[in-house]
Amino acid sequence: MTPDILMVGGFLLALFLGIPVAISLGVGGMIGILAGLSPDMLATLGTNTYNSVAKYPLIAIPLFILTGLIFEYAGVAASLVRFAQALIGPRHGGLAVVVVLVCLIMGGMSGSGPADAAAVAMVMLPSMKRAGYPQPFSTALIAASSSTAILIPPSIALILYSIVVPGVDLRALFAAGIFPGILAGLSLLLPAWLLARRYGWENPETTERPALGESFRQALPALFAPVLILGGLRSGLFTPTEAAVVAVAYGVIVGTVIYRKLSLKDLWNLMGEAAITSGIVMFIIALAGIFAWAGTTLGTFRHLAEAMLSLSENGWVLLGLVMLLVLLAGMLLDAISIYLILIPIVLPLMQHFGWNPIWFGILLAMNIAIGQFTPPVAVNLMVTTRIANIRLEQTLGWTMIFVLSMAVSLLLVMLVPGFALWLPEKLGYVVGPW
Repeated sequence: MTPDILMVGGFLLALFLGIPVAISLGVGGMIGILAGLSPDMLATLGTNTYNSVAKYPLIAIPLFILTGLIFEYAGVAASLVRFAQALIGPRHGGLAVVVVLVCLIMGGMSGSGPADAAAVAMVMLPSMKRAGYPQPFSTALIAASSSTAILIPPSIALILYSIVVPGVDLRALFAAGIFPGILAGLSLLLPAWLLARRYGWENPETTERPALGESFRQALPALFAPVLILGGLRSGLFTPTEAAVVAVAYGVIVGTVIYRKLSLKDLWNLMGEAAITSGIVMFIIALAGIFAWAGTTLGTFRHLAEAMLSLSENGWVLLGLVMLLVLLAGMLLDAISIYLILIPIVLPLMQHFGWNPIWFGILLAMNIAIGQFTPPVAVNLMVTTRIANIRLEQTLGWTMIFVLSMAVSLLLVMLVPGFALWLPEKLGYVVGPW
């Protein structure tokens, strides 16, 4: 067998045996080095792992993870829910609309789908149950809505994409994700609202409406967070990495001074939790560096791209195949692993067909978002069903409705790149093709 087959086969076999993704990537890379190069080249392992994580933009990842934890602990989700309820008012499907709106706003703070799913589920599930919503529907809706966090800036996945794909401006990526993220949210909101009206969930006569002025005052610090981050980036006041530092500082002020739910002891514990999560992410990135270096040196990624090109010379056909591949990967792997594994393979295809890297990055993110609540793995759905104390299989019918509705929004962005590219172009960022 060729070194290419041994390398990819070793990686897939390790995954099949249940070995963690990070170690599977390292094992596959080492097999490729031993089979195609020389045992002496194993001396490069340390250099490759270090070079993979020794990148300034990666500092933003642990900081945004910490930001999400701080806002979650500070009770931001509860204040946003009250404000959204005051805006929407008592009506059939009102709480379903609140879920989507709150998840979109929360996505502008943490950039993490599972974190948003946990925060919103803790607040919304009891209210939705009292209003008559079936628990399987509620958990599926929250899991799907929180997946938009991967699109709404600051997105951890988009940060990583800007590092893996050379020449991509992260500010342009952040701007490009806003309208597709809103479009994805609307694609979930419409069927959720129609289903609620059809089945008569949530009796408006028994639903209380919070005071608009008071709820807005309580939610204002949370609503200002995305404005601070995006406004600072647009004005040039700080870089994306510096924005992460500003977000943490602002989160600490909100949690300790404004909401007064965060103590120094709590902050210390949250920093420890963020360090553990960040360590897992960085470990994956570090060992993926071995896989990436071996695949590039052996020409494995080029060979795989050529094999895909041999299937069809039609760019739309191959784009559809890539999207299907990413969807399947999203059902099994996390976003970070998908980017690190698939980007080196599809990068030659992007260059061959002249696909805009900003637009393509948003398509990948939307596809991965769908995978976050699509079984069998469905990390967001696992979080919400665990909180609701129900089995994941009970949500399958509702989940597939939301999968199809978000797939429609993905198709729209695929066919009309302006959904992603209009805003960054208006803001003056470089979004041109290769």
